[in-house]
Amino acid sequence: MFDLTGFQRDLLYVIAGLDEPHGLAIKDELEDYYEKEIHHGRLYPNLDTLVEKGLVDKGTLDRRTNYYALTRRGQREINARDEWEAQYISL
Repeated sequence: MFDLTGFQRDLLYVIAGLDEPHGLAIKDELEDYYEKEIHHGRLYPNLDTLVEKGLVDKGTLDRRTNYYALTRRGQREINARDEWEAQYISL
């Protein structure tokens, strides 16, 4: 996960938290968090990067809509990141 941008990490966390979200659902979640508009030109290339890295699977809901799901590797990366952060953050 060290080679991902902060935005790509946020994408992973959003995908992990939703049940097979489609692009617009992911976009809406991030816009709520960032409190600004996320452009398609930023969202979809970063989703494609996560797919290429094997962290996310991409499937088809219908002709116009794709869904995204975390792969096992993606879940392992999130778990490893959580463990690493827990070393430094005490709640």
